Amino acid sequence: MSDDDRPAAGTSDKNGPSPGPQPEEIRFFGTTWVDHDGGYGLRRAGVAVGALLAAAAGGLVLRFGFQGLQIAEVGGFVDILVVVMFAICSAIAFRKTWEGFTRRPADPAREDALRSVKAIGFIGSLLAYSFRALTEAPGERLRRTEYETALVQYEKRRAQRAGNPSSRKKKR
Repeated sequence: MSDDDRPAAGTSDKNGPSPGPQPEEIRFFGTTWVDHDGGYGLRRAGVAVGALLAAAAGGLVLRFGFQGLQIAEVGGFVDILVVVMFAICSAIAFRKTWEGFTRRPADPAREDALRSVKAIGFIGSLLAYSFRALTEAPGERLRRTEYETALVQYEKRRAQRAGNPSSRKKKR
C-alpha cells in the first residue's frame, strides 16, 4: 500500500474506521518495521550498504576538496583547521543522529541550531545510520515503544467503555 492509499490515523477506509493508533512510518521502511514483513530484512541491508557507500563517496569528495586546499597552498594552519572541523562535526553528527534513534529531542530548537553542524559532519550521520541499520531499522526501537504504549492506552480506554451507549438503560 502506498502513502497515498493509506488512510490517516482515525480516519476511515473502504473497510470502515481504522481501529486504534496507527504506527509511524520510518523512511525507507514505511510500516514494515511493525511485523518485519514486506522485505524488511532486504531493506535493512540495502539501507546499511547504501549509507556506507554514501559515506565513502562523501569522504572521497572531501578528499578532493582537501587536495584543492593543498594545491592553493593556503598553509598548514588552514589544513589542520579544516581536518579538525570536519572531524569534530562528524563526531557531533554521529552522536546526535545515534541519540535521535533512541529518544525524541527534548529541545527541538536546539536540534534546529545543530542542523548546520550535522550537514558539515554528514559522514558521521551516514555512518550512524548505516551502523543502526545493521541491528534494526533506524528509529525502530523508539517508534515501537511509542506504538506499543499507544496500543496499551487505547485498549485501556476501549475496555473502560461499556459497549453501545444506545443500549444502556436510561436513569429517570
